[in-house]
Amino acid sequence: MANIRIMTIEDYEEVYALWKSIGGFHMRSIDDSEEGVRRFLTRNPSTSIVAEEDGKLVGAILCGHDGRRATFYHVCVASEYRKRGIGTAMVERAMKELRAEKVSKVALIAFTVNDVGNAFWRGIGWTHRKDLNYYDFTLNEENRESENPS
Repeated sequence: MANIRIMTIEDYEEVYALWKSIGGFHMRSIDDSEEGVRRFLTRNPSTSIVAEEDGKLVGAILCGHDGRRATFYHVCVASEYRKRGIGTAMVERAMKELRAEKVSKVALIAFTVNDVGNAFWRGIGWTHRKDLNYYDFTLNEENRESENPS
């Protein structure tokens, strides 16, 4: 069984390698750099989660909050470790940490073409919202987005 624990910056290289191994995964040049993740973990020291099994990191969730609502980012499990409850266990651990901080709600973004991810979220009881639109605005053009090929 996987060891589910809080992520630290010392996990960065393995987490980044896992992200790079996920097809269709979108990453940003600044936000997902080691310095960007360090800033994120400093602001959110107990809510990001990793899973280890067989001596390696096999799953990760970046999770941050504003005291009221939380957001999951870059939720992933290595393909050869899926369908074993690791993703669910990571989500449960992150939500436990959020409850301890009195956070009321959690949101995430799943790309519409991410059939595996969307099936996972529906399967563990998350609500697919159809009553809102998602907007964003880029403040830093140097924070380029790249997609890992499928």
